[in-house]
Amino acid sequence: MSKQMLWAVLALLVLAGCRTRHEVEMTHEVKPIHITLDVNLKIDRELDDFFGDIDQAAATAE
Repeated sequence: MSKQMLWAVLALLVLAGCRTRHEVEMTHEVKPIHITLDVNLKIDRELDDFFGDIDQAAATAE
């Protein structure tokens, strides 16, 4: 019976040692970040015009 009691006490000590608790105080305010992204549409339109001319030439060749 004493071995069982010893194992029970050891198990209880091991489990009690695994429990941790932390407290963190926030002193800074966290604000959302706003990102502005500019997209160059002029190049996109020029590429559409370039490939559009190729597609039209292929369509008339058929």
